[in-house]
Amino acid sequence: MNCQSCKRDRPAVKKAIENKKAVVVSQSEPIRRVDNSLVTVGPEYAMPVFVEGKVLAVVSVVIQPLTRYTRRDFFLIRDFADILGTIILNAKRQWEMTQEKIRISRMLANLSPFVPESVRHMVNKDPDLLTREKERKDISVLFLDLEGYTSLSVSRPEVEVNQIIEKMFSSFVDPIHRSHGDINETAGDALMIIFKNHDGKTNAINSVKAAFEIAEQNRTINQSLAKDMDPMMDSIDVNIGINSGSALVGMTRFTGSLDTRMTYTASGSVTNIASRLSDHAKGGDILIGEDTQKMIQGLWPVYGLGPVALKGLKDPIEVFSLLKAPAR
Repeated sequence: MNCQSCKRDRPAVKKAIENKKAVVVSQSEPIRRVDNSLVTVGPEYAMPVFVEGKVLAVVSVVIQPLTRYTRRDFFLIRDFADILGTIILNAKRQWEMTQEKIRISRMLANLSPFVPESVRHMVNKDPDLLTREKERKDISVLFLDLEGYTSLSVSRPEVEVNQIIEKMFSSFVDPIHRSHGDINETAGDALMIIFKNHDGKTNAINSVKAAFEIAEQNRTINQSLAKDMDPMMDSIDVNIGINSGSALVGMTRFTGSLDTRMTYTASGSVTNIASRLSDHAKGGDILIGEDTQKMIQGLWPVYGLGPVALKGLKDPIEVFSLLKAPAR
């Protein structure tokens, strides 16, 4: 009967809303159609639809004069009201999520030139990151940089160099994600990856898994590039440093007079040592710190290099290689 809006003021509907329970009216008012004609009806049943304890809708059902509802009708209408409540609740939550995404997008839009893509991706998955305080976690940090990047830049056109680097870094993304790593920073020929989603030992194992996969991807790409590169030119090696331990993890803002830069990072010596290990590695080696070595012991061969003085650190630290035994 096309009663899309005519039932809001009907007595049975008003009573169902007021009493917050189902109402049956034995003789209901006629229904007015869109063309203003009236249709006589018999009993009317109004069932409130509850969403999170509130009445957000009413199911109103009218039947022909001189008929009556059966017990089966009441159960059917009640089930329909329950289904409708679930639909409204899902729609309400979807709307709230959409509004939150719009809010986050607007917030990040203002900072877009100063926020890494990886950070925007993490915030889209977990908007609370923007306001959450840094928390202490047992993490592993992996730094990688490309050895041979500088000589390549000198001998090749800039566009070609960018294509090679982009191809390499793109091949690292899947191994990183498979091992539950978050790409934190990119800087020219370097990447910083944080493993923080599990316990300390699992994070260490995942970081080493990612390192081996990255090294394998690097070998594959070097082989594909070999036929196009100068035979006298060295290959592009990926040097990796991994360190594990406790660190403060969360959003960091750098506010200047003209703009604010936002990043997601891990603060402390864990990150610093991983970076220094990456700098110290040569020829595509994977170097790890002592804490990482203890957590992966027995899973992979590890070669001790002894105490090593790393740039920026006051005292030498124990360093281990996952690929190269020390020269005798």
